[in-house]
Amino acid sequence: MAALDVRLRSASPGLLTLPWRLPLEEWDPTAVRFRDVPIGPSRHLVRFVEADGSVWALKAMPRRAATHEYDLLRTLETRALTAVRAAGVVIQPRDDDAVLITRYLERSWQYRRLLMRVRPDATVHRARLFDAVASLIVDLHRNGIFWGDCSLANTLFTRDGQVMQAWLVDAETAEAHPTLSDGQRTADLEIMFDNVAGGLVDVAARRGELPEGFDQAVAEAQGVVDRYEELWALLHSRPRVGADPREAVSARVRDLEDVGFAVEEVRLEAEGDDDLRLSVAVGGRRFHALQFRALTGLDVGEGQARILLSDLRTTWHAWEQERGTQIPEVVAAHEWLLRRFAPGVERAHQAVGGHGDPVQAYCDLLEVRWLLSEQAGHDVGDEPALAALAERRTPGGSAAEAAIVDLPTQEIPVVHPGEPPP
Repeated sequence: MAALDVRLRSASPGLLTLPWRLPLEEWDPTAVRFRDVPIGPSRHLVRFVEADGSVWALKAMPRRAATHEYDLLRTLETRALTAVRAAGVVIQPRDDDAVLITRYLERSWQYRRLLMRVRPDATVHRARLFDAVASLIVDLHRNGIFWGDCSLANTLFTRDGQVMQAWLVDAETAEAHPTLSDGQRTADLEIMFDNVAGGLVDVAARRGELPEGFDQAVAEAQGVVDRYEELWALLHSRPRVGADPREAVSARVRDLEDVGFAVEEVRLEAEGDDDLRLSVAVGGRRFHALQFRALTGLDVGEGQARILLSDLRTTWHAWEQERGTQIPEVVAAHEWLLRRFAPGVERAHQAVGGHGDPVQAYCDLLEVRWLLSEQAGHDVGDEPALAALAERRTPGGSAAEAAIVDLPTQEIPVVHPGEPPP
């Protein structure tokens, strides 16, 4: 029998005092503060506990699998990839038992809960979800990560401005390499296609939309592959440009920045007498977030930063016109933070009941204000947009079309003492 071995990344008193000597399925719900978090099918027993003011996911696994996933998740973290954060691993003194500990991803959603809220014909909002999956796989593959089990069930989603951000949840089958071959990428995409199509068929069956929904599920899964290929080509293709490459270089840099990639190097290589080949090296996918942080000192999501930068610059130029003088950008950013952003965040957060991410609430306020202004033909101001936020309605859209804009905060109820854990 092995000795108990508890490895935690922080000295959390609450985690340290959990009954690690017992198998996870035998933990007493009257002694452990379980949280009821809905999850999909899993190969392993997964339970959620509250300790030291945080929620933690505990997954019972064989020892080798648990230590592999713990190490892999830490690798993903060092490479700044969107995955749940490993918090610890416990080797238990019985058989081949171990428990992987990860930090619960706040304000996250499972695909089933998202898609059950959105009609099959709400293609724009469904596409946000699938674009997020494609972007996640591109980021993993760029960093040498072979997932091996990409599926909607192994992914969580959070809102980032008016887009969705996908997070890897299950890394049990993942592998880290210096780079991936085309064969490895193709194999991962084939697994992803099968799993995503299967997940969408499952949702269609729950909604009573089979057999009609089968073809749509296959088409949407193929759409994830197609979006992946588009992004991969944008990052790695080497187009031929003429003797004057300025327009081609500007267009490629603009396209990359539009999807969040910061350009680190542009390279032109001669091919023949008049032609050049263009290749562009990029860094992480936080171009707008880094710009926003440089101006304000605030760290927000890439999608949020795009919206906030637009608001900052629109406000800045309006102030310059009002005052009839130029204002340095750094001065405008400071004024915007104090006069517009801080009070706007507070009011928007109150409008949605004080739930969720305050910065996201402000982004929603800006989006709703823009939609209302488009309808009215003039800027309507904040008040009608705040009222729309408070009433959970999106201008010009049905409730289903607005579902991703209006996602409420996911509540995590406590399992009361004496009840069986989830």
